Amino acid sequence: MRRVPSARLLAGRGLEGDRYALGGGTWAQYPDLEKQLTLIDAADVAAVAAEAGAELTPGDTRRNLVTTGIDLPSLVGRWFAVGDALLFGMKRCPPCTHLERLTGARLVKAMVHRGGINAAVFTGATIAEGAPVRPVTEQEAAGRGAPTGADRPVPRIVGA
Repeated sequence: MRRVPSARLLAGRGLEGDRYALGGGTWAQYPDLEKQLTLIDAADVAAVAAEAGAELTPGDTRRNLVTTGIDLPSLVGRWFAVGDALLFGMKRCPPCTHLERLTGARLVKAMVHRGGINAAVFTGATIAEGAPVRPVTEQEAAGRGAPTGADRPVPRIVGA
């Protein structure tokens, strides 16, 4: 994992060059819409580190995008934009013991409600650090070619 100042989001795939966009990754067997992109808020990473008593950076969480001041769980089941890219919040991203094995820190309990979200990319774009994250109305999403009605994505509820 490495921090980059900008990256390209690819429609239907995720972050260009990411293991999941290339067809691999630990959770590759999960539905495509659920593994395209992961987001976590920097405040949640700091809270997890404090609660777990561990040194933890946003990169250690292995999420693709780190936000600041965004209520990410509120975006599950909704359209939203990161810069010019159009995304749909598919589910909360639950913590896993795989992350504990990689970091050597006991993180699962602290991350239960702070693991971020998984999103699907419907309109790709190049995004850069500081790109705004904002909810998008159904009408705006439809105007940008997003599926609506019966074809609209269905989020999955993973642990409350």
